[in-house]
Order: sequence, then C-alpha cells, then structure tokens
Amino acid sequence: MKTLVISGGSSGIGQATASLFAERGWRVFELSRHGISNDHIMHVDCDVCSEDSTRAAVAEVLRQIDTIDVVISNAGFGISGSVEFTDITEAQRQMDVNFMGAVRFTQAVLPQLRRQHFGRIIYTSSVAAILAVPYQAFYSASKAAINAMALALANEVREFGIAVSVMMPGDVSTGFTDARCKSATGEEVYTRAAKAVKAMERDERAGMSPVQMAELLYHIATCRNPRPQYVGGFSYRVLCLLERLLPKRFVNWIEYEVYS
Repeated sequence: MKTLVISGGSSGIGQATASLFAERGWRVFELSRHGISNDHIMHVDCDVCSEDSTRAAVAEVLRQIDTIDVVISNAGFGISGSVEFTDITEAQRQMDVNFMGAVRFTQAVLPQLRRQHFGRIIYTSSVAAILAVPYQAFYSASKAAINAMALALANEVREFGIAVSVMMPGDVSTGFTDARCKSATGEEVYTRAAKAVKAMERDERAGMSPVQMAELLYHIATCRNPRPQYVGGFSYRVLCLLERLLPKRFVNWIEYEVYS
C-alpha cells in the first residue's frame, strides 16, 4: 500500500484528492487545521504557518508508517485588492500561508524522503503564477514563488531519487472563492477593482470540478517520469502556451481588457 501525505486536504482540491487516492487503495494522511479522520483518511492537525506544528504533524505520520511515497503541498488561501491599498500584514499572511507554508512542509518531509531515497513532491500552484491577475497580485506572487522554488528544488533533490512537480489549476469551483479575503480599501481610486474581482469569482464558480484536478494530481503521482509543470484544464494549457509565444505587453493588455 502506497502512502500519500497531503496538506490542506480538508476541503476543495485537497479533499477531492485525498478521497481519490484513498478510493484507489492508497493510505492517506491529511494534514490541516480543520479536517476529520474517517475509515479511509487519517487526519493530523497541522498549521503550516507554524514550523513546530508542521514538523510535529509529519512526525506523527512517520510514527505510524515507515515510508512516504507522495507528498502534495496544497494548503493555501487567497486575498484580493489593489497592490497600493493592501495591508502589509495581509500581504505577509498571504505569502506566509501559501509560500512559506509550502517551505515548512517541504523541510519537514525531506529528511524522510532523502533517507528512503525515493518519493515525489507535488505543489498545487495556479495559472495565476503564469498569468498574473490584477487585484490578486499577492496571490499570484505567492504561486509564482512556489513555481520558482519547485524548479530549484527539483535539481537539489534529484540525486536522492526525489521528483518535484507543480500542478497549476485554472478556475475551479470550490469553497476557495467564498473564503477569499477581499479588501475594498482604495476602490474609490481603483474603480475597476470591484468589477474585476466579481468577474474573477464568476469564472471560478463556473470553473472545473476539483475532481478533475485530483485526477491530474493522481496522474503526476503515478506516471513514470513526471514533468516539472502541469496546467489543469485544456483551455488554460492553451493560454499558458500563448503566454510564452506572444509578447508580454500584448498578453498583459489582454488581461487588462478581461478585468476591466
């Protein structure tokens, strides 16, 4: 029986992924602040904003098992608002959960993966890391940071038989949308902001199923030779391809028109 350890597995993409792996015979450990164990998934309390909590959660997993086959770093949340008027504390919290949380989780699991000399680490990133979204700049920045770290990490741990990938979903219909921390500060200056955020949330609510992203994560976890980056959803793969081929100025102008 192979083992999955996933952070942020109590809702959305994480919950769908934990359930899918469990249904396919994996032993699943779900690390989060609010999850509940069931017959197929073992919940372990974990706050990725705390190094002590994260290391204790991984230690609890290793108390019960000898090896970890796949690690999925999925914990995260979103904020919205203009760069100028976003409270610095909120911007720091965005980076602390999404990026530094992934770093803490990575540092906690790597000693075991190195010792066993195999394993895969997969990060849930976002298409917003490639196509930065206005009024969601800090979320986009947190996911772009994950992409950069994952590429560097892949070369650092290659000699230990560890593969590293990121999965970048497009719009997915989950509770993530309603949980977003939205700031209206400065909207009298940035008059496009409220309309842009509403358009973004409309697209999310009409987006893909989290099960589709879980299927892609399962593919990354089980394929013979995983790629460094994957994009969730055909239309988003096309958009990311165009982003590489077209001038940056033109791509950014298109985003301006979409969110205006």
